[in-house]
Amino acid sequence: MRRRDCLRLIGSAVGALLLHGASSAQQKMRRLAFVHSGIPADQLTESAGPFWVRRVYQTLRELGDVEGQNLIVERFSAGGRYEQFAPLAADVVSRKPDVIILNFNDLAKKFTAATSTIPLVAITGDPVAAGLLTSLAHPGGNLTGVSINAGLEIYGKRLQLIKEAMPTTRKVMALFSGALSGMSAYEEAARQLGIELTAKQLAEVNDAQLRHTFAEISEQQFDAAIVDEGGSFLAQRTLMAALEEQYRLLVLYPYRDYVEEGGAMAYAPDLGELAQRIANDVHQILNGTKAGDIPFYQPSKFQLIVNARAARAFNLSPTLIARADEVIE
Repeated sequence: MRRRDCLRLIGSAVGALLLHGASSAQQKMRRLAFVHSGIPADQLTESAGPFWVRRVYQTLRELGDVEGQNLIVERFSAGGRYEQFAPLAADVVSRKPDVIILNFNDLAKKFTAATSTIPLVAITGDPVAAGLLTSLAHPGGNLTGVSINAGLEIYGKRLQLIKEAMPTTRKVMALFSGALSGMSAYEEAARQLGIELTAKQLAEVNDAQLRHTFAEISEQQFDAAIVDEGGSFLAQRTLMAALEEQYRLLVLYPYRDYVEEGGAMAYAPDLGELAQRIANDVHQILNGTKAGDIPFYQPSKFQLIVNARAARAFNLSPTLIARADEVIE
């Protein structure tokens, strides 16, 4: 064989190998859909998102699932509008991602109705009570994730903390962005504590609705409020903290993020741990594990987090502040 022909043959072989390598790299790109009920899509990123969203991406990166390298991430938001849940689920499912991260019981219901095959990793309230699962340990189907509900006792604990923070509390408003989850447990705890409890379900969580709601609560002379775990509220955490200060209405929040924005106090699970578990679930699914074989995680430890400036403004109990797990200045 002549030298020129030999070089051509070698060149062709190298080219074929490079093309095969590029093809293999393309085949390894996996597609993740990140869906939220309220947080804008452009904030569901490693740089711009709330703490738990950033931790999801950080953990995925540590596990070797890196956006732009072997992972394509598409982001979606319902913007706090419940009427968008079903069409959003249909849109995302039609794109056929390899796995979907989502939040909120009501949103999860729309996705489980839209697909029985695409793996879903959700951060929810109580998925069993919501009818999404029959067992946390053995989810089955295509849904797994983490529950931010530690059982019925958590509702009584929240009211106890409100009462301890301000012993004169008599009237409390419970704000819900979805189903009135845990209301019977709240009512029982309220009776024991001598608190008049009222529930309000917001049809839509937006600026105008929240401003109207806080004004209404103030006019009706409620002493305090409790916010449910819905992600639509979380997307409005900055405004809610500002309204709490404006109306001098003590609010107990479900997540640390609110306290970082100036909210008075939160009784919250460790969202960093929950985010890590979500990322681990996604990683397992991308590597072949079925979603239904991954147990749903339920946290057992909650933290009391207090904002020091707000605590002074509300003159909160020094005893409560002293036993807080964290005081944010």
